[in-house]
Amino acid sequence: MCATTKTPCRAGLPWALCYTAGMAQAGFWAISSGKISFRADGRWYNDDEPINNTRIAKLFSKCLRQADDGRWQIAMADERAFVEIQDTPWVVTSVSGDAARGFTVRLNDDSEEPLDASSLTVGEANVLYTRVKDGRYPARFLRPAYYQLAPAIAERGGRFVLTTAGRDHEIRTASR
Repeated sequence: MCATTKTPCRAGLPWALCYTAGMAQAGFWAISSGKISFRADGRWYNDDEPINNTRIAKLFSKCLRQADDGRWQIAMADERAFVEIQDTPWVVTSVSGDAARGFTVRLNDDSEEPLDASSLTVGEANVLYTRVKDGRYPARFLRPAYYQLAPAIAERGGRFVLTTAGRDHEIRTASR
């Protein structure tokens, strides 16, 4: 519950971590005075320092929005802070399920969704990507998540495929 608005926190966090007028002056505004970025390693940074508080990092991921002009911002209540996204706005942190029933991906904002196997691509340095949030955005697989999915990936005829629910899905080269 937000101490200011008396409404449930949109990010689902305890009120002490949610945006309040007091926290804005002590935390959010102070952070927004630096350059906030989300990098390919799946971590948030303030200037070049990693934000090590996992609850704050998760809050930033849950409050990430794309502005009408295409820029990314953290939006908490009435406050906005523009951020730099180095590669993708979300990353896949883990994969559950199996080839017979299908896979579910967990993102860095703690949301879970079915893996869209048809959207899998391989980018530079053999990094695996998928589409998330109703297919609107790319998400980069972090290494642990990739290793959870890798046993279901096979090479057939010089191509890599993920077999799920009895169907082969070719993993294409990304055109980024």
